[in-house]
Amino acid sequence: MNTAYLILGGNKGNKLQNLQHALQLITDTSGEIAGKSDIFATSAWGNTNQPDFLNQAVCLKTSLTAENLLINLISIEQLLGRVRDHNKWMERTMDIDILFYNDEIINTADLKIPHPFIQERKFVLVPMAQLAPKLIHPILKKNIETLLSECHDKLEVTKLHAANDRQTSSL
Repeated sequence: MNTAYLILGGNKGNKLQNLQHALQLITDTSGEIAGKSDIFATSAWGNTNQPDFLNQAVCLKTSLTAENLLINLISIEQLLGRVRDHNKWMERTMDIDILFYNDEIINTADLKIPHPFIQERKFVLVPMAQLAPKLIHPILKKNIETLLSECHDKLEVTKLHAANDRQTSSL
């Protein structure tokens, strides 16, 4: 069984409902969710002229290869209304990135693991620090707690809902 860490995020539509739906689809298609962080609200990164994002980190136990997991996650994004184009940092209903896959280093045209910008983004590090603070980045050789303490990202990351909250407000 493989262990993958994912970050889910969206800032379009019913963001909380989209996260919950994505979690269900991940469970249905890709494996067992072994852990998840609380849900955090963050201002948009890169292109700040858009609604805030909701983000959540997830630990997934999966029998899929990293490549097949990526295929499933892209399909889930599309099912939830994600439209991919060449514009970076735009509004989206759902974005799911593979942050880590076991302790593997993968560098292909379609897949880079660990995700190359983990250490630069608090919206990733804060939920990951809650979920797996001692997880070691296989390239940087530092744990998530250390990466968060060294991160220069100034965006505020605010806990919105505990992982077990079932609130379905329209955020």
